[in-house]
Amino acid sequence: MVLLGSTATVRAQEAGHDAVHRRHPPQDQALHEKFYSTWHMPDNPSVSCCNSADCYPTDIKYIGDQIYARRREDGRYILIPPQKVERNRDNPDGRNHLCAPPPALSPLDSVYCFALGGAT
Repeated sequence: MVLLGSTATVRAQEAGHDAVHRRHPPQDQALHEKFYSTWHMPDNPSVSCCNSADCYPTDIKYIGDQIYARRREDGRYILIPPQKVERNRDNPDGRNHLCAPPPALSPLDSVYCFALGGAT
């Protein structure tokens, strides 16, 4: 019983940390909006990556040489196609950023754009 309660507390703390981590901190809101409003798809520069509704800071993991980013709506890590990785400009705050539709609108795990944390 104690173990179950401890596990639930840890998960709640992790969920709270993750929720904060993947949202725009108030002090970064203007910076992110400016970055997102001028960001275009690396593989199709005439198309916008969308806006702050579709773009957000995220966590990543590597499996082999592939990058997976955590989708905020369901916490699932989705594959980032290499052609969607921004290579021509740095992101605004050194964090990873993902622009993707929510899973309800994209059953195929579409990615609009992705910026790797730090210089790319």
